[in-house]
Amino acid sequence: MTTSDQDQSTPGGSPPAARPLALVTGVGRTVGIGAGIARRLAASGWDIAFTYWSPYDARMAWGREPGATEAISQALTEHGASTAAIEANLADPDTPARVFDEVEQRMGSVTALVMCHCESVDSGLLSTTVDSFDRHFAVNARASWLLIREFGRRFAAEQGTGRIISLTSDHTVGNLPYGASKGALDRITLAAARELAHLGVTANAINPGPVDTGWMSGEIQEHCVRHTPLGRLGTPQDTAHLVDFLCSREGEWVNGQLLMSNGGIA
Repeated sequence: MTTSDQDQSTPGGSPPAARPLALVTGVGRTVGIGAGIARRLAASGWDIAFTYWSPYDARMAWGREPGATEAISQALTEHGASTAAIEANLADPDTPARVFDEVEQRMGSVTALVMCHCESVDSGLLSTTVDSFDRHFAVNARASWLLIREFGRRFAAEQGTGRIISLTSDHTVGNLPYGASKGALDRITLAAARELAHLGVTANAINPGPVDTGWMSGEIQEHCVRHTPLGRLGTPQDTAHLVDFLCSREGEWVNGQLLMSNGGIA
């Protein structure tokens, strides 16, 4: 639903329909892809519930961003969105159901599920630990399955409006558990396009390629720019615009797809 849709009154001068609700996971930093997607959807007329998990950011190189949740919430409300921020450790298998319980209690039924959360710690075939491997699959694959399962069990919106979108990656060399668990995420997401078809729900996975949200070294930035035909780095907004389209009525016919949206990087 676009902003213009929201601004139009219904015949007879009655107020516009209520804003649909999107649940966006992995919205922990203002510069992240998840935050960019949440802002774009809010501007297009969606209410937004989002999850974050600060302990993950704290152990990564970029560190915890104080005040990020409040800043993101404020940006969403400036677009007219109602919002709810939920701290969620998705490594816990009980968390997805708890998140949906809280979202429903505070905001109502979810129409779009956009999964941007991840566990991503670099390691290869010889250096990956069992604990790290299991954590990646718990967060990137199992939690995504459980979120999709809760979404399907509870979906109550109009037939044809439901959306599931996951962010994936094909990076595996030197990043084995991340890439392998994202491969599992792909299959889970694409299965939803068939198994939830009776609800009128579409499901797609987006591979945005390398997007600089503060983790790239100068060397990586130079490599990505050199190998991208458009000669620039990807941005959260690039991904957000595609998600916005897929969540719209116009995006309904794109379903069951693994979409490359990466500027043509080799």
